[in-house]
Amino acid sequence: MTPPRSRPYPLGATWRDGVLDVAVYSETADAVDVCLFGTADDPTEERRVRLTERTGHVFHGLVDGGGPGTRYGLRVHGAWDPAKGLRHNAHKLLLDPYARAVEGMWTWGEEVFGHHHDAPDTLNDADSAGSCPRGVVVDDDFDWGDDAPPRTPMAETVVYEVHVKGFTQQHPDVPEEIRGTYAGLAHPAAIQHLVDLGVTAVELLPIHQFAQDSHLLEKGLRNYWGYNSIAFLAPHNEYSSAGDGGAQVAEFKALVKALHAAGLEVILDVVYNHTAEGNHLGPTLSLKGLDNGSYYRLVEDQPASYFDTTGTGNSLNVGHPAALQLIMDSLRYWVTEMHVDGFRFDLATTLTRQDGDAEVHSAFLSLVHQDPVLARAKLVAEPWDVAGYQVGGFPARWSEWNGKFRDDVRDFWRGADGALGALAQRVTGSPDVYEGAGRSALCSVNFITAHDGFTLADLTMYAEKRNEANGEDNQDGESDNRSDNNGAEGPTADAEVDAQRERQRRNLMATLLLSAGVPMVLGGDEIARSQGGNNNAYCQDDEISWYDWADADTALQAFTAQLVALRREHPVLRPRWYGDEGPGTRSVRLLRADGADMEDQDWQDANAKSLGVQMTPGEGAEEDSSFLLLLNAADGPVDFTVPDAPAGHWELAVSSDPEQEVGKRVKELFVRDRSFTLLRSA
Repeated sequence: MTPPRSRPYPLGATWRDGVLDVAVYSETADAVDVCLFGTADDPTEERRVRLTERTGHVFHGLVDGGGPGTRYGLRVHGAWDPAKGLRHNAHKLLLDPYARAVEGMWTWGEEVFGHHHDAPDTLNDADSAGSCPRGVVVDDDFDWGDDAPPRTPMAETVVYEVHVKGFTQQHPDVPEEIRGTYAGLAHPAAIQHLVDLGVTAVELLPIHQFAQDSHLLEKGLRNYWGYNSIAFLAPHNEYSSAGDGGAQVAEFKALVKALHAAGLEVILDVVYNHTAEGNHLGPTLSLKGLDNGSYYRLVEDQPASYFDTTGTGNSLNVGHPAALQLIMDSLRYWVTEMHVDGFRFDLATTLTRQDGDAEVHSAFLSLVHQDPVLARAKLVAEPWDVAGYQVGGFPARWSEWNGKFRDDVRDFWRGADGALGALAQRVTGSPDVYEGAGRSALCSVNFITAHDGFTLADLTMYAEKRNEANGEDNQDGESDNRSDNNGAEGPTADAEVDAQRERQRRNLMATLLLSAGVPMVLGGDEIARSQGGNNNAYCQDDEISWYDWADADTALQAFTAQLVALRREHPVLRPRWYGDEGPGTRSVRLLRADGADMEDQDWQDANAKSLGVQMTPGEGAEEDSSFLLLLNAADGPVDFTVPDAPAGHWELAVSSDPEQEVGKRVKELFVRDRSFTLLRSA
């Protein structure tokens, strides 16, 4: 029998054929040690094994005594010369960037820094092992049974952005011991809410292993959102009900399996643009000590400094094969081993800046485009970073978070002057952004609210942010001048103000779900979840962010489910293509209040705040109903002249005005102030 031999790929620690094979990439290291931790007598004992083989820039070797559950880290020997971009320091225990599970978290003492705080260029020889988490060797075996991806077409997709912990942390029907965990989200009560709502995909805020920020912990706060990744193949250990000794991997797989069984896809919000190691003053946790210049973008003529387009201190070096391989290996792992269905890329524009400027033909986009594993995955870009805005600039294979939709729809419903033309573009799928490049409305992921900003309820209750709990004197977070609080701040007992707010929430939700494109609902908006006016709750791992099920607005929840059902049942509300001929198309008329088609001069009227949108199935499209959407953002009612129904007669489908009535042969219809009405002709 041929004895096992070490392989330079896959990278990381792989248990196969009864042996542990470890492979680590570094162009600049002199040697790499694998550090195994724990014996029956002393769980902190460290045993170091030198990787004696080298293939190209990969150090690799077989490690005796390591199997599933083994705790390990890396020590990398090499030059310490920050002026040349070299930050090797074997005194620092490094987390394997390919670790598939992580046990523990960092303790933020000076020992986890490669340098001294008072002398950033000098090597710190304090050993960090006692303050660092460990990678955990994982057994990949899992009974997937008959799991199959739902493969929901983009035209039928309704995304629900949700936080794993916040969704169930206060859910009364989820057992306390699993609230806030992967198992909690997989609980039948949690899944039933999603199924009843009618969404087709959950987009999970970051679940890659991330680090808690020291400056937040010092203030008694925590990184709640998780945009501080450090291990791109490991599910975050704090969301595991089964402990962090490796069982979190199987627990996450069980979550995916349960969601798939309910017909729900799983999309991960992934943060490949930077890591938790920060800039030249940040800690040495993983990549910085492995091969600083290969994994991070350094300033060309000052390699001691980091080129930062993320606002976090560093940016991954997507012009280098090692960094690109790490990203691609991670993406393929989550699709093949974890069965996820797609990805939303945080600050995706950074990933296209291999030479500084954003490039549509960058190496990252080219690799993703040709990869057969990712061909079946949904790909959604956040098409901006701190250095630029790129909505409409990604390839046709991609969809994008459409920030223009959020801004323009909010402007319209708050009654801003001159907002009508932009609203028409957004409702019809943003052809001004996508059609010219041959891209469809399905490239536009529409949203009114997201994790970053006001919730829907707060958008109608607060004109200004209330972020004092974040400990930054309310200076953090975006100033939001597109909110509409109807003249009163916060909760109120005024019945008229409450009624106006309820209409505005329905107006915004309906515009989202009745527009062409792919809608994304912020989790909790359907139950009027409030954060008390905090529009930057990234550090609030508490009742500010957790879903308040006890105070859920069940009427708004039912209204949202009704809209989702209408969208699901009528293809004319979710066209796949612009135009009016062929399957997946529709004919659209944009109407003035008097029933005439909008003309060029009408769009120039800054005071125009009402619009009719008639949607009829295209020639050769699936047999379907026609719809007439009447939108009125004015301060007073508008008398709409209703065009003849394409078939039969118009009937009321849904309205934000609970008193709206529609006669059998309606010719004119009063739509009250700040409200919408949707008519249907079967």
